[in-house]
Amino acid sequence: MTLTDVARRAGASTAVVSYVMNNGPRPVAPETRERVLAAAAELNYRPNRIARALRSHTTGVMGLVLADASNPFFGSLARHVEEALGERDKLTLIGNAGFSADRQEHVVERFLAAQVDGLIIVSADGGPDVAAQAEAAGVPAVYVHNQPESARSPVVAADNDAAVHDALAHLRSHGHTQAAFLTGSHDVGPVGRRRHAWEGAVAGTDARLLRCDYTRAAAAELTQRLTAQDAMPPAVVTATDEQAIGVLAGADAAGLSVPDQLALISLDGTPDSAYTAPALTVTEQPLRAMAERAVRLLIDDAPRSPEPHAAASLVVRRSCGCSG
Repeated sequence: MTLTDVARRAGASTAVVSYVMNNGPRPVAPETRERVLAAAAELNYRPNRIARALRSHTTGVMGLVLADASNPFFGSLARHVEEALGERDKLTLIGNAGFSADRQEHVVERFLAAQVDGLIIVSADGGPDVAAQAEAAGVPAVYVHNQPESARSPVVAADNDAAVHDALAHLRSHGHTQAAFLTGSHDVGPVGRRRHAWEGAVAGTDARLLRCDYTRAAAAELTQRLTAQDAMPPAVVTATDEQAIGVLAGADAAGLSVPDQLALISLDGTPDSAYTAPALTVTEQPLRAMAERAVRLLIDDAPRSPEPHAAASLVVRRSCGCSG
């Protein structure tokens, strides 16, 4: 079915049908709009995106590059980005870098070849500034959550320092003055900033820095080993929810009671955190606000001057020792 078929069925001109399907550039009377939409539905008509792209030199498609699509944190962020773009009638293509800088560069090149209108990049650590490569090709790009150290493109991130300070302050309210911090084997980017904030906040104390891979299995193994050695700290802040969930599993296997013997707070706040046993207290990252800000930067030509990072919200549940 074509635009002409819809026009004939609706008793309207092809120009009017085009205005309805494209939401402009000229207004259409409400009764006429309803007639055109009814005719399109009856004929099962779908606008041809390729033809529209050829006319407008835009595709209506945005590329989203994820550092790791299997991680619930990035999956939740992707959902908010897709929703924000959908509200602008944009289609989202998602590419998974799998924490590989080489794969990230490959995904960006493929998106540019597909002529996306813009890129949102949740950057993997290391590798080239792929946002700069995109903008050199005439495609606007913005980083979310993380960016290469050399990058000049804007980044939309959360206030990691405030999240760490809020978590530590809450644990201190429970009497824990030396909360340990669990990070990765090589922490850079946002996790590195969280570690630096913790180090500054506990300077002069005996608070311990713990390390393991960013997986549930690694955190569970570490918790069991430290508990067996009678070396598990009584309070821990984890850099990620994946590690926090692993700590809970390891504590359960080792017979360590949470929160009675171990108080725990995580710094991501993914949806999974509300359904652990006990439920995790978290600093919930402002993923929706970050996604909406990134979309505004791409589509609305919003000023690219630095803005204050969005604040995470402390969500109090049972793992810290509270009853909520």
